[in-house]
Amino acid sequence: MKINNSNILVTGSKGQVGQELAALSGSFPEFSFLFIDLDELDITDGAAVASFFTDNPIDYCINCAAYTAVDRAEEQPEMARLVNVAGVRNLANACKLSGAKLIQLSSDYVYHNSQNTPFKEGDECNPQGVYAITKLEGDEITIEAGGMVIRTSWVYSSFGNNFVKTMLRLGSERNELGIIFDQIGTPTYAHDLALCLLKLVQKFGNKEIGENAFNEIYHYSNEGVTSWYDFAKAIFEIKNMEVKVNAIETSAYPTLAKRPPFSVLNKNKIKSAFDLEIPHWRESLIKCLTLLD
Repeated sequence: MKINNSNILVTGSKGQVGQELAALSGSFPEFSFLFIDLDELDITDGAAVASFFTDNPIDYCINCAAYTAVDRAEEQPEMARLVNVAGVRNLANACKLSGAKLIQLSSDYVYHNSQNTPFKEGDECNPQGVYAITKLEGDEITIEAGGMVIRTSWVYSSFGNNFVKTMLRLGSERNELGIIFDQIGTPTYAHDLALCLLKLVQKFGNKEIGENAFNEIYHYSNEGVTSWYDFAKAIFEIKNMEVKVNAIETSAYPTLAKRPPFSVLNKNKIKSAFDLEIPHWRESLIKCLTLLD
């Protein structure tokens, strides 16, 4: 394998994907990493971002920073817009000026259509709510600046707060739970996503992939399809926890922000472009739960 020496900036390093990238960094000795979060750099401060890129040699910027509290975004739209739109614009501008490549993480929430077949990257977007709208705007800024967008769904990890950890906590406190069954999608193990991101950078750095493949939107989640109900059932089954899971409708659990009823992502584009094999969600769930023993 060719070796390329690239400097990779990871923003939002304290999030799930950011921490998984840090955990994997030792397996990619050809890369030099800069892991930053809000304490080190506020991406909503354009001058600070520009200065940071001037002071540090950066070849790739993987932006894991985002305002992801979808319900709170309805109450704090200005803050969501600052991070998800202005922050992305600042990074995009700095990357363009410095010659760095921006990889922006995005969301299945941008679609929210009535179709029931896996979404392809060219399908119509119909964002519902502040979070979804601001994520789509960030995508558009990234593409316009020549960057790459990776849309993902239902992210969980052994790091941070997520559905898997919530189920383990609630399952240890209660013997019965009601979980939504009419929202369909695919879980994404943040470790798998982080590994995918580093493999993409590796392939571009080694010139295994043409530059024209960079300025694109791609989907990444694990393989397979499930509901939140079946996801919860799998968690308890794998962990041998005796918890009764009752299927409830979305209408029985009202939230400020609308959740997509169907958000399965078609991954053929990213698999074909980068010769990737993607694990099934249950296989990856077992690996994550092993770490949480």
